Amino acid sequence: MKKFTIAAAFAVLAAPAFAQDLTPTLGDVARGEEQFNRQCVACHIVADADGNVLAGRNSRTGPNQYGLIGRLIGTDPEFGNYSDGLVALGEAGEIWNEENFVGYVQDPTGWIREKLEDRRARGRMAYQVRAEEDAYDLYAYLATFSDLEASAEETVTQ
Repeated sequence: MKKFTIAAAFAVLAAPAFAQDLTPTLGDVARGEEQFNRQCVACHIVADADGNVLAGRNSRTGPNQYGLIGRLIGTDPEFGNYSDGLVALGEAGEIWNEENFVGYVQDPTGWIREKLEDRRARGRMAYQVRAEEDAYDLYAYLATFSDLEASAEETVTQ
């Protein structure tokens, strides 16, 4: 019983070390909102679970961005048009954290190829965010539509 208690205590204490911090580090939410309304609304919306559109227009070319931060990559159940590369990354346990998001939106296909180490992998998002600062701002904005604490806890249990 003593060994079990020690093992359980270690697991509880170690869990925060395995959790991913999903909190934005460099982005500005207000600038991210401007960038989203300028660059992303042609293909994406942010709609809550009740279907209320919180940002964007009624476009459905790309997946809903609500709850994106902390979600496994390529796993929005309401969007069925992910590239094989994004699906493979999700199956490998990759989540949308700041590093992955910023890398992806700046060069979707290049980022997927690098992550999978497969030069033939492709993404379906053709648009690229040109400035790294804009990518960080977008992440910060989209993080406001995600439960970062719950997502970090889910990451630990996966």
